[in-house]
Amino acid sequence: MSLLLLVVSALHILILVLLFVATLDKSWWTLPENESLNLWYDCTWNATTKTWACSNVSENGWLKAVQVLMVLSLILCCLSFILFMFQLYTMRRGGLFYATGLCQLCTSAAVFSGALIYAIHAEEILARHPRGGSFGYCFALAWVAFPLALVSGIIYIHLRKRE
Repeated sequence: MSLLLLVVSALHILILVLLFVATLDKSWWTLPENESLNLWYDCTWNATTKTWACSNVSENGWLKAVQVLMVLSLILCCLSFILFMFQLYTMRRGGLFYATGLCQLCTSAAVFSGALIYAIHAEEILARHPRGGSFGYCFALAWVAFPLALVSGIIYIHLRKRE
């Protein structure tokens, strides 16, 4: 049982790390010449003036939705971990971790929705940056966090506290 709790806790911490990096790092879209765009600022290198040209990306309604969903997924994942620890030490023997599992399933849904909205609107990014580009590693980390959170939520729902 202790090994199972260790694995479930490690999986949860892994999901938290993936979500933190995916939300806060700067590579949701990678442009040529090692430039990248993130959820918060649109910074590109201006070769003529040799400076960074940054603009706030909050004008886009769909990008605001992605920002909100990714931050919501972080909050839900942190809440579910705290809830898991609380339930682990206060719940009676034989109890199920339904609340923790439901929070993780909501985390999974938020990450999925945010990454899907970003993928659907990739054409708008290409319209603003005609030089091309591709999805960055933060986008990929969000997609990796989605099934992990889904599996974690299902495990929590089926997990029973034993002594």
